Amino acid sequence: MNDVKAITVDHLTKKFGNFTAVDNISFEVKKGEIFGFLGANGAGKTTAMRMLCGLSIPSSGNATVAGFDVYHQTEKIKKNIGYMSQKFSLYEDLTVKENIRFYAGIYGKSNEFIKNKTGVVIKDLHLEKEANKLVKSLPLGWKQKLAFSVAIFHEPEIVFLDEPTGGVDPVTRREFWNLIYEAAATGITVFVTTHYMDEAEYCNRVCIMVDGRIDAMDTPQQLKKACDAASMDEVFLKLARKALRSDT
Repeated sequence: MNDVKAITVDHLTKKFGNFTAVDNISFEVKKGEIFGFLGANGAGKTTAMRMLCGLSIPSSGNATVAGFDVYHQTEKIKKNIGYMSQKFSLYEDLTVKENIRFYAGIYGKSNEFIKNKTGVVIKDLHLEKEANKLVKSLPLGWKQKLAFSVAIFHEPEIVFLDEPTGGVDPVTRREFWNLIYEAAATGITVFVTTHYMDEAEYCNRVCIMVDGRIDAMDTPQQLKKACDAASMDEVFLKLARKALRSDT
């Protein structure tokens, strides 16, 4: 991890009528950092992520993602990021190989690049025997690890992970985080939301949102110290308890 900024956010705000979903937030994320973005339902984290992914235009403030402006360069942002949602997003009726090739093609990768890297990904995930099987036949944990690998297949500068480990068992969640560490080690910036507070411990830094605002942001160790808490779960409960809204 270095001092190069992958994401800059300056007084970013998003309003829907009289409702302020994201309220004047500012932060920076370094290249190669694993940045946890936490908050209870209704805290504004999904709305903020949508703006950073170029899917929603801010009401005010400024932000850049991979050096591109969130107002005027949204298509360039989309080409330079990866995205994975909690809801499984690959095509169930395509094989493992077909899904990889399809998504890599969307990002304009060459046939040679796709062929060479497909072999590497399948080997790394130990899916050699399943490569030509339909994705719907895979266990959920393998599906999620495949979806992550597809999200970073085109070697984006940043990958956004929206609760990527929802519903999978603890062992698979730990294996999934090993993939995240490996991606960050190559220089990919990881921006992740999660409801599992033990996963917050794996992040370099954590930002906790309450009612559309940033309530705390620091390393897990410093947050626990500041809140006199033994775990990130305890930190989150102390901060989220102040929330006034609960609608998504």
